[in-house]
Amino acid sequence: MARETRAQGRIRRHQRVRRKVHGTAERPRLNVFRSLHHIYAQVINDDEGNTIAAASSLEPSLGESLIGMTKVDKAKEIGKLIAQRAKEKGVEKVVFDRGGYQYHGRVKALADASREGGLDF
Repeated sequence: MARETRAQGRIRRHQRVRRKVHGTAERPRLNVFRSLHHIYAQVINDDEGNTIAAASSLEPSLGESLIGMTKVDKAKEIGKLIAQRAKEKGVEKVVFDRGGYQYHGRVKALADASREGGLDF
């Protein structure tokens, strides 16, 4: 039997997490995706299938402010931004979907920053 790749393992873990984590209108899901250079976060209502708020390190509005930062520092900024945007939409509580990644490094930094920004999970 062939070994699974790192990406296949992450997808398998993400599917296992998603069996238990479901976003509702009262408590949407805070989803995290990280690539090699960037990090993305979305607040999703799974009942209706729509995205309430989103933020990423690729946004033009953040352009110059993220230059020279480490990846962990960028994740902290995105965590603050997603918390601010979610609160503007009236979202206070979320469930955290780590996307199959370890709760460590950039994922943990984004989660901690969004907690500091006022999201409860």
